[in-house]
Amino acid sequence: MSPHPLVLPPSQGQATPGPPPVAPALAELAFLGLHGVPAETLRAAAELARAAGVPPVDALLRHGFLDERAFYRALAAELGLPFAARPRAGEGARFPESVRAGLVPLDETCAPHRFAIAPAGAMVRALLARRGAIAPGLAVTTPTLLRRAVMTRCAEAIAREAAHGLPRRRPEASARDGASGAQIGTALALAGALPAAVAAAPATTLACLGATVGLTVLGAIAIRLDALRVRAPVAPRRPPPRRPDATLPVYTVVVPLYREAGVLDRLLRALGALDYPAPKLDIKLVVEADDPETLPALRARDLPAGLEVIVAPPGAPRTKPRALNVALPLARGEFLVVYDAEDVPDPDQLRLAVDLFARAGPEVGCLQARLVIDNTEDGWLPRLFTIEYAALFDVINPGLAAAGLPVPLGGTSMHLRTDVLRAAGGWDAWNVTEDADLGIRLALQGVRVMDLPSSTLEEAPARLGPWMAQRTRWMKGFMQTCITHSRHPGRAARRLGPVGFAAAVAVTFGTVLSALLYPILAPLAVVALVGGALDRIGPAIDALGWGIGLVTLVAGAAAMLLPPLEALRRRRWWRLMPFVAHLPVYYGLVSVAAWRALLELVREPFRWNKTEHGLARTSRAGLARPGYGLAIGMPPSAPSRCDSLRSHSPGLGNSSQEKGVPPLIAR
Repeated sequence: MSPHPLVLPPSQGQATPGPPPVAPALAELAFLGLHGVPAETLRAAAELARAAGVPPVDALLRHGFLDERAFYRALAAELGLPFAARPRAGEGARFPESVRAGLVPLDETCAPHRFAIAPAGAMVRALLARRGAIAPGLAVTTPTLLRRAVMTRCAEAIAREAAHGLPRRRPEASARDGASGAQIGTALALAGALPAAVAAAPATTLACLGATVGLTVLGAIAIRLDALRVRAPVAPRRPPPRRPDATLPVYTVVVPLYREAGVLDRLLRALGALDYPAPKLDIKLVVEADDPETLPALRARDLPAGLEVIVAPPGAPRTKPRALNVALPLARGEFLVVYDAEDVPDPDQLRLAVDLFARAGPEVGCLQARLVIDNTEDGWLPRLFTIEYAALFDVINPGLAAAGLPVPLGGTSMHLRTDVLRAAGGWDAWNVTEDADLGIRLALQGVRVMDLPSSTLEEAPARLGPWMAQRTRWMKGFMQTCITHSRHPGRAARRLGPVGFAAAVAVTFGTVLSALLYPILAPLAVVALVGGALDRIGPAIDALGWGIGLVTLVAGAAAMLLPPLEALRRRRWWRLMPFVAHLPVYYGLVSVAAWRALLELVREPFRWNKTEHGLARTSRAGLARPGYGLAIGMPPSAPSRCDSLRSHSPGLGNSSQEKGVPPLIAR
């Protein structure tokens, strides 16, 4: 086997004694004993590495036995190389290639050092095996410092790719350019022809128009009712066998944050409660560069080992999917999940997802977990929101997934095969309901979505203003999704098939149309049912109107009430049953949001209405302020595992000791 390209062959360098004879798992950690790390700490890290099936260095750092800077300073000293405390990337830096490789060229101000390295795993082993035979011009740095240097150097390119990568490669799949010329021309032609058609043949025109609208709405109704047939328990009837840690893949967790200082403690405790081996968790918090709240709050905390804070370069549009696209190229996991800042997932959710992916076929590229409103008791709106979410995530989406139909994903707790997500082009930064759009794009690629019977707690807006702003954004995103994926309807129909295409129309266009026409169709259905209102137009249209009104009224009422009732039964939330009768009023508010969204789509199509979190007064799991962390983590007064382990390594220091102004290159 040839040596690592950064290492000279033995004949060209001075040979030095290798590490002392220790167990194989300790080989690449043994040198730390000479730098003040107790032998029991190294043995504990090696044992955890064997159990998780990872290099010992990964276990050492991600379990918090040793601070990242302390390790890489010790490694630099052991290799006889300088430590780059403030590396500055040169022109040859590439994102994400330089970060993945752990190698970046330095700019001329760092001369005579030409490259900074942040080795991991096998690379650490190779460097230690050839002490004294390492090519000149290298400096050691940490993975965090190397990533920051690359992202600073490549900031404009990163921002441009995050926003424009998908529309540049697949413009038909992005909402950036709005409606196409053909779509606009068709809409104008129909708008111009409609008055003439009504004047020439009012009965026929209104019958056709009513039938088109009625069938679309009835399609959405049929999906809701058909989902009732699927048995979808809220948790597995039998927990799957617990897989050994060594067999688990690396799992990436991405959490986009913007003005979320109020829920940081809740988030960190929820992430810390995940039942997954720390060396195989790739957690990335994505923060906007100009966030006035979250960045200072993160800097003020001693963050858990292994957690990465990625600062998204400034750019437009300022949306959640753009931030997610910044993190995607850096994802190390075979699987990837997105959580929102206020989310509290079931601790075993990642293990359950791995098991379900393993049992599913390769065509299954996404699992959607159940979203559950946490602050139900905060008022009337959160109660109705709880019922709505229960119907959607416990009944309707599992029904769609079981039938192999397109699923409008939730904005959080969707678990994806990382390679499938990259093949789809990531997220559309220009769609403000990026989750529903991604669900349709995955379906168009032939990727199946399955239901994941695991819950994630979320906070719902308790006041009408924030609720309306959030719902307006969601409805606007559904409208963008309709526009985007109707540019080539024939192509979509061929890829999805007749049933899949009809379902996609129903869950996107049907949702929008139902919300917009709810205040009109509901009264018309009642009027048509009680009879006589359409007699003046003619007997044919009267019969058609009466029939559509009757079916829409009866089926629509059933579709509105039965899925929520079934969802509440599955959750055993009997106390919420009486509030199902309030849904007609609640959906009236949804209709108001839809009309607001239509206006906003014209005036501010890419505006992101931010939902404020951390305001909950109640919680079904004891997570609301104050003291919400006690339900899922240790008491605030208890030392963290990271703190207790760090105390075993005196003299090596931690990040707080590095807060001075170190030189660029330090030995």
